[in-house]
Amino acid sequence: MQTVLFHSTVFGPIHSRRLGVSLGINLDPDDGKVCSFDCLYCEAGFNAQGTGTTGLPPRDHVKRMLGDKLEAMHSAGEHLDVITFSGNGEPTMHPDFAGIIDDTIALRDRWFPEVKISVLTNSTRLDRPEVAEALRRVDNNIVKLDSAVTSTMRLIDRPVSDSYTSEKAVEMIRPFGRDCVVQTMLLRGSWEGQHVDNTTPEEISALIEAYRTIGPRQVMIYSIDRRTPARELEKVPREELEQIADRIRRETGIDVSVA
Repeated sequence: MQTVLFHSTVFGPIHSRRLGVSLGINLDPDDGKVCSFDCLYCEAGFNAQGTGTTGLPPRDHVKRMLGDKLEAMHSAGEHLDVITFSGNGEPTMHPDFAGIIDDTIALRDRWFPEVKISVLTNSTRLDRPEVAEALRRVDNNIVKLDSAVTSTMRLIDRPVSDSYTSEKAVEMIRPFGRDCVVQTMLLRGSWEGQHVDNTTPEEISALIEAYRTIGPRQVMIYSIDRRTPARELEKVPREELEQIADRIRRETGIDVSVA
């Protein structure tokens, strides 16, 4: 089984194909995984590896680590495009997520005021007021919607909650409107004898209807780029992603980026 990739609270900077030069913040354990999804394609591996032993990093630890890193980068004259919350699971599950966002904004404003703050969230906790309000304070609230068909979403994303549906995801994302970017992973293959494919015309039609309902600032579509814990998944070719993006643009008028 693939193991956790990020072994520190602040990591990088790394080059993100979607966001540029990115300094990562991991609000999950550095030796385990905490997530409300268990995606077939997650680079951090499956939830079965466990939550580890180090626990969630305290708010003051995150603030200190990020402040030290930003100060060092500023002193060295290093370039930075974005501070990105990602890591070994779902960042909004941290109990001090909102406070950490406030700390991050203050530190960003001090050391790199031109840099954007991005949060990659799987959308499962958008119905929590403190989470929603915090996400409205960042520059890029990037929310996940991998399929607007519940059976497909549950096959690919494997949400921990049995009650989570694509319809519920759209309902929770919709209030953000242009204050969010919707991110969709497109892939195909198989998992435990089940066919996996969210690129069919029917799947894209359902996504287009969901995008119309939400009205995001942008849609990001991409495919797998690294080894996945479910080994029988296939990357969708760039040319096909571009064709899907053209259809989404044509039918919704929404800006679509391809990575």
